[in-house]
Amino acid sequence: MAPRPIAPLDGPMTHTAPPPANARPIRFYHRGAIVSVQGPQSTRTLLDWLREDARCTGTKEGCNEGDCGACTVVLGELDAAGELRLTNVNACIQFLPTLDGKALFTVEDLAPLATGTAPLHPVQQALVDCHGSQCGFCTPGFAMSLWHSYEAHQQCGTRPTRQQLADDLSGNLCRCTGYRPILDAGERMFDLPAARLDRAAVTQALRTLQEQPPLHYSTNDGAPFHAPRSLAELAALRLALPQARLLAGSTDIGLWVNKQFRDLGDLIYLGEVAELRVIEERDGALWIGAGATLEQAWAALAARAPALTDVWLRFASPPIRRSGTMGGNVANGSPIGDSAPILMALDAELELRRGPNTRKIALTDFYLDYMKNALQEGEFVQAITVPLAAFARQVRGYKISKRFDCDISALCAGMALELDGDKVASVRLAYGGMAATVRRAAQAEAALLGQPWSEASVRAAQAALAQDFQPLTDMRASSGYRLQVAQNLLQRLWLETRAVAPLDSGSTSVFSVMPHAVHAMQGA
Repeated sequence: MAPRPIAPLDGPMTHTAPPPANARPIRFYHRGAIVSVQGPQSTRTLLDWLREDARCTGTKEGCNEGDCGACTVVLGELDAAGELRLTNVNACIQFLPTLDGKALFTVEDLAPLATGTAPLHPVQQALVDCHGSQCGFCTPGFAMSLWHSYEAHQQCGTRPTRQQLADDLSGNLCRCTGYRPILDAGERMFDLPAARLDRAAVTQALRTLQEQPPLHYSTNDGAPFHAPRSLAELAALRLALPQARLLAGSTDIGLWVNKQFRDLGDLIYLGEVAELRVIEERDGALWIGAGATLEQAWAALAARAPALTDVWLRFASPPIRRSGTMGGNVANGSPIGDSAPILMALDAELELRRGPNTRKIALTDFYLDYMKNALQEGEFVQAITVPLAAFARQVRGYKISKRFDCDISALCAGMALELDGDKVASVRLAYGGMAATVRRAAQAEAALLGQPWSEASVRAAQAALAQDFQPLTDMRASSGYRLQVAQNLLQRLWLETRAVAPLDSGSTSVFSVMPHAVHAMQGA
């Protein structure tokens, strides 16, 4: 479950621009052909279009908020090298215009891929053989997540472990089977005669779609939707339409429409700006473009600080991580967002852009109050930068929630420690879920700085933490629980980093760090 802010209902929005002269239909590849769609409002979800317009009713509506996975579909697009990349996403929170230029696959596409005399795809046949369905409502979503895993592993000639299959399916919920037969089916599908997607045909269709101009979509009764393709075009458009809503993965904004029935006004979509999806090392820092997906951004962080792998895998679900962006998670500013505590512990800065001008601001200074930040009118987050030197410290990320997988945090902590001999040379303790904003524990840090890294020092920092935060009580945790657990996590940090008999951080996780990291980066 993605961290989501609670926002008030909006009144009617004033659409700030007339329909652009270069408006065109939404065009994407579906059921073996390129289709054109004109008429639905820009906030119509892919799920509603599939069920009500395309009459592809295999895709189900469960929660309608990106949690249960019943609506899972797979999208295809070309990566920077021109190769087909498949991604499983939640159709219920994907706005239809975001499909422009992509390929769409639903459960109806599986059986036609079967080869020879087999009436079903290996994914479907394995679910039948292993009794992976009872009521069947969630089954199409499971089938699509399994197909995504099947294609990824067939493409690179590997076979997933049972734990990797469980990770791949962590965004799909089932109330009937208890998951064992579904995991059995995930193993069984690789034993059946192979059935592969014709990637060449899909790639050719996507290349044809790449030739069309950028999407500017509008209807007579809806707000315009703009999808610029360059950073310069985005900056100019944002400056011209400062009240427009920026849209990335819609993992938060989709709920504003589905659950709060908000009119979003004009939309500027970031998903087509290739420059914002870049992750690379620049000038001594890890540069994470604001449009890079959560999956890609977390993979880059965990590759440099493997102890972050656990919090990466527990951030929402694979479909949420593969559509949402870390830039969006940080810019939204939810006090229970899991990215900000980790990034604060790593001394992250935000690169902000307004028109042709850019400036940098420390993430610790970005949040001003609950759901308020330091962005100026017409300005947007261009990138997150993390100094490479921060990865030389001992870095930890801890997530506490009621469910292990796919749940909102009661609290999340990002911690970084640097020792000079037996003394604390630098320390960063950042917490989410403890205040109106994510922020660092200044007094607890001061209690540790320059002191021996000992249990006595930790006790002093734990006492100081009670001065840093007076957390609230809500449905996820009580104030007392949050404070006690926040203090306990300091103890855990010490146990994992003390000089004598340190606790292996991997011993507290069910995951094997490096094998899964390699798998996730291959299959993303």
